[in-house]
Amino acid sequence: MEKKIELKLVRSMAGTPRWMRTIVTTLGLRKMHQSRVLTDNGSIRGMVKRVPHLVSLREI
Repeated sequence: MEKKIELKLVRSMAGTPRWMRTIVTTLGLRKMHQSRVLTDNGSIRGMVKRVPHLVSLREI
């Protein structure tokens, strides 16, 4: 069974550089407090590592 992680947008993207907004929208998060369940792999972890102050991560 694949590992899953839940990502939640906890801070606003207002005032952040365009590349950070691109990463967050690529992860599928568009609104504050929206959460998304994704498969746990290296590419997702790499994106989360770039914006840890904007998202919260919970392993399922």
